Amino acid sequence: MDQIIRIGMDTSKHVFQLHGVNAAEEPILRKKLRRQDMVTFFTKLPPTVIGIEACGGSHHWARLLHSLGHEVKMLPPQFVKPYLKRGKNDAADAEALCEAMSRPTMRFVPVKTPEQQAALMLVGMRDRLVRQRTQLANAIRGYAAEFGLVAAKGLARIEPLLERIQADDTLPPLARKLFDIHAKEYAQLQARLEEAEDKLMAWHRADECSRRLAKIPGLGPIGASMLVMKAPSPEAFRSARHFAAWLGLTPKDHSTAGRVRLGVITRAGDEALRSVLVVGATAVIRHAQRSQARGSPWLAALLMRKPPKLAAVALANKIARIAWKLMVTGEVYQPQSSPPARAHAA
Repeated sequence: MDQIIRIGMDTSKHVFQLHGVNAAEEPILRKKLRRQDMVTFFTKLPPTVIGIEACGGSHHWARLLHSLGHEVKMLPPQFVKPYLKRGKNDAADAEALCEAMSRPTMRFVPVKTPEQQAALMLVGMRDRLVRQRTQLANAIRGYAAEFGLVAAKGLARIEPLLERIQADDTLPPLARKLFDIHAKEYAQLQARLEEAEDKLMAWHRADECSRRLAKIPGLGPIGASMLVMKAPSPEAFRSARHFAAWLGLTPKDHSTAGRVRLGVITRAGDEALRSVLVVGATAVIRHAQRSQARGSPWLAALLMRKPPKLAAVALANKIARIAWKLMVTGEVYQPQSSPPARAHAA
């Protein structure tokens, strides 16, 4: 059999489809494997290049195949789709993977370590707890409003509202019991969320790069931690604009025939990370609008020309570029009035 130079592997929970080609780009391997046969097959196979779509379990398989001597390349699914021919099945997906990974300009996803995946699991757990707390708080407000009990906006008003509900003797006994169940569930969620945030803050304090990024206005410890956890190596980006484009904070390009037409931001990349940057930028803008102190001239001029929401996205773009610069150079953020200092000097 000819030497296999490249294999595209379509993964799933139990079935794996392989498509391999030789040096003449002729398909010489079309094979379907069960999960229990994967390790045996690739252990006997000579070292080769294997392409996998970046998905939930792909990092585990990439590390395993790498330990067996193979070179693994992970591709974003949206970059593989154009190489998929008519029809959609496992064999066609594996063939498209094999074709896409051969392109010299193809971009690949770095393989995460188990420690990186554990840190991302912590971020995902905190995000889920925040959403559950918000959902429960809205439910409490809704039920309380049906009995004529309302509270001002903000999570800080939920516990006083529960205390008022508990002290209200006019409520039916069943409603009082159900509100008591909601109160206990809310307290449990709050305690679990505080525990997750304590773990996240401990991770932030232990990471030198995250501590430096947290000094950027509008980023903060949580945003800095997420940026370090989720972003690949900063050296993989040619410039700060490429990093902002990876985050989806640059406008869509619909230019043709020499006519430049830019639209809204692409919203590519990680949605949670982009949301944290935009929320942090919004906080900076609100502080600048309420404070009488002299702020950034660039931001002040921008707010005079554009609405606050659009300015928040532009500021999030700028925060991302500053963060990329600090990650690449190892510098510490300094206000514009003084030059940046090296991390070791700080």
